[in-house]
Amino acid sequence: MAYGGSVLFGLSEGYGTQLTVLIILGAIYVTSAITGIHRGIQLLSRFNVYLALAIGAVILVFGPTLFLIDAYTQGIGAYVGNFLGMATMTTQTAPDWWMKWWTIFFFAWFIGYGPLMALFVARISRGRTVRQMILAVCVAAPVATTIWFTLLGGSGIFYQLNGTIDLAEALTNFRFDVATLTVAQALPLGTLMAVAILVLTTIFVATTGDSMSYTISMVATGHDEPNTAVRAFWGITLAVMAAILLYMGAGQISALQQFIVVTAIPVSLILLPSLWTGPKAAYAMARAQGLVR
Repeated sequence: MAYGGSVLFGLSEGYGTQLTVLIILGAIYVTSAITGIHRGIQLLSRFNVYLALAIGAVILVFGPTLFLIDAYTQGIGAYVGNFLGMATMTTQTAPDWWMKWWTIFFFAWFIGYGPLMALFVARISRGRTVRQMILAVCVAAPVATTIWFTLLGGSGIFYQLNGTIDLAEALTNFRFDVATLTVAQALPLGTLMAVAILVLTTIFVATTGDSMSYTISMVATGHDEPNTAVRAFWGITLAVMAAILLYMGAGQISALQQFIVVTAIPVSLILLPSLWTGPKAAYAMARAQGLVR
């Protein structure tokens, strides 16, 4: 966000700008968390969805339409065709960088993040059926994600192949902020799309912050509608932690990420029994209510 501000509006990219962005972002998501599930959190989430749909429609209609459709179709085919082979790779058959950097790290990251996400999804899904939850979380969300990745990432590939932009240096140095903004400026409507994507990214981070603040507050209080002051406390705490991490720099954050991977191992052992006890409890409840025999 700081990089986008520096390129689009001439702001400094230093820690001061990052801290300012963080304060604004924190104010947005803390306010959202305080107002609750059916007000701030829902409002931000809906705004994000509508903005993402608008941006996606512009990219699809005015961007490299045929290339994107071909990329999505072929990508899904490659995914389905290679799923079992890649899912059963071992350290002997997979590239070293894939197993050490991507697969193992993100498996552990998702496991560590899973409990919070499960609690939040369960909270906002009150009144929904299990079928509706599965369709929304396991079907609709992944499909929407693959479409979005194809629209933005596929456009980047198209412009890279055509020589319109050069992402090699940005991706090699893991400057995803540079890569994203470069692709955004190459899209139709250029600067306007870059600003829209910057706003979308900001609100996406805010929706993560408010949902996590609310969920941590539920865990801390043991109540599904935690006190407003508790929500504000955890939201501000998350912002302060982010400020400290930004000040520490990328090297220290990498060490923290490695620590998260290590701590995810015992968490996974705790979660494994739920794969059996969860469906068993749900079946018993449904049977007691006469929904199944």
